Order: sequence, then C-alpha cells, then structure tokens
Amino acid sequence: MSRVLKVSVDEFIEIAKALSNESRLDIFKQIQKADMNVNEIADMFGLPSSTATVNIKKLEEANLIKTELMPGVRGFQKVCSSQFDQLVVELKPGGSPAEEAARYVHMPIGLYSECEVRPTCGLVSDKSIIGYLDDPRSFYEPDKAGAQLLWFRQGYVQYQIPNKVPYDARLTGLEISMELCSEAPLYNANWPSDITVSINGVELGTYLSPGDFGGEPGVLNPPWWDLRNTQYGLLKKWKVDENGSYIDGRRLSDVTVDRLGIHDSPAFALRIGVKPDAANIGGLNLFGSKFGNYEQDLLVRFDYKPHKSGHS
Repeated sequence: MSRVLKVSVDEFIEIAKALSNESRLDIFKQIQKADMNVNEIADMFGLPSSTATVNIKKLEEANLIKTELMPGVRGFQKVCSSQFDQLVVELKPGGSPAEEAARYVHMPIGLYSECEVRPTCGLVSDKSIIGYLDDPRSFYEPDKAGAQLLWFRQGYVQYQIPNKVPYDARLTGLEISMELCSEAPLYNANWPSDITVSINGVELGTYLSPGDFGGEPGVLNPPWWDLRNTQYGLLKKWKVDENGSYIDGRRLSDVTVDRLGIHDSPAFALRIGVKPDAANIGGLNLFGSKFGNYEQDLLVRFDYKPHKSGHS
C-alpha cells in the first residue's frame, strides 16, 4: 500500500526548499531505496559526518524521512528511513483565518512559568552558563529566558502556551515537538529515562529515552561547549487528537483533545519532566534552537476546523 503525504502549497514550499540542494536530493533518493545510517550516508557521498547530519535533519524537518536510534555494533546508530511513497499537493485558494488548518507557537525553552528540578541540573545560553551548575536556584535567574539547553535529573519545567485557535473554530488536535534526551554524568548512550508530557495536568504519555548523546558535537552547538558534555538529542513528537494520544505516530493512550480543557481557555499548561515514581529516573536534556541538531525551540501546532454555521 502506498504511503501518501498530503500537503498544502505552503508546506510544499518547505519540502521544495529541502530538496533544492543536489546533494540532499541524492541522499533522499538513496534513502527511498533502503534504510541507511548516518555513517553509511557520509561514506557513500564522501561527506563529513556533520554535513551528512545537517542534510538528514533538513529532510526530517520536511517530514520526508524519519530517523530512529537503533542498536549497532558499537552502541547505537541513527537509522534513516523513508516516510512516504507519494506526495500530493492540495491546491486550495487562500481563505479567511478560520479556514486555516493549523497555527503554531514557537516557545523558547527558557520561558517556562514554573519548575521543580533536582541535580544534576543547569542551564546555558549560546554564550555562557546561566547561574551555577547543579544549583536549582539558577532556574529562577532572569537570564533563564535566554536558555538554549537545560537539564535536570528529576523534576519538571512547565510552560504557559497561548491558545492560537480562532474564536470561530474548534480545536481538533495538538502536536508538541522538541529535541531531548536523558541526563547522565557527562553523557551515556545507554542511560534510559522516562520522560512524561502532560497538558493541564492530564498525561499524554511517557517516552522512554534510550540515553544521553555525545561523542561528536551537536550541529548547532557553540564552539565553547565542551565535547565531554551532552551534545544533541532526538526530535520527538507528542500528538493528541479526537481519537487518542501518540508519540511519533505510535499510540500512547486513549486521552483525547476534548479531555484537556483547552477550547475556551486563553492558555494551557504544558509540563515536561521525569516523575519521582518513574521506573527509569534518568533525567532530561531539553534543547533550544541554537543547541543540538535541530534548529527549533519547543514547537506546538494547533489543528482546528471552523465551527459549522447554525443557520439553515
């Protein structure tokens, strides 16, 4: 059965940008033929590993491929696979804001409204450490707003996300994406952690992070960031709609968007953390747009439909 990706004209423009680079297009064609890891792609096309990673990231951001961390001969390896066989562009004329399919909030990771963290913990901007390492008080420093990487062993950060659904429309789904990993001393690819996401106190589900990743620099990391530290995470996507909750397309629970109490509220509470009773208390690293491998902050997508007219 063919896997079809349906996109709007605006979404197609982003896909076209991703494929406008000849090397990236060649990589995409090869992944269409067979799953490959990053090192295999770098070797096949004679590219540095960092360049191959950047190109793969662009294809993943365009939703053309997916990457998964899989066991390899030496630890874990990032395996790339094709998402779709066909691309369909829906050519619809522009309409009023109520006819739009989605709206987005890009939330900087340092703009949390509430937190409770335990060491090891810390925050850094793209220029320096914020406050002191392993001191939870640093999470209340005014400079936290500029954080590009934050980490803690146990606890949570909570964000107030503004409701972007038009007043004459109905919320049908939410997608929350972020780059994250576990929090080990320095780094350790085999360091499991149960990371839970909840909205307004309702849990969407828990992701088992396999480890804390380092050994090679994150694509976006500033030069001063020591290679002995955590370098990058994985891009994970929680989604809740009218049928249930999912992570990376895999069903997590029966929680639906109607249970979240968002529809008439000006904002909602998004909590990300490691619970004290988690089976794997392996901590959390959360990356901003200037750290790690993905040039994005905490990204929230609102899906909605216009209310049907009550007139006959």
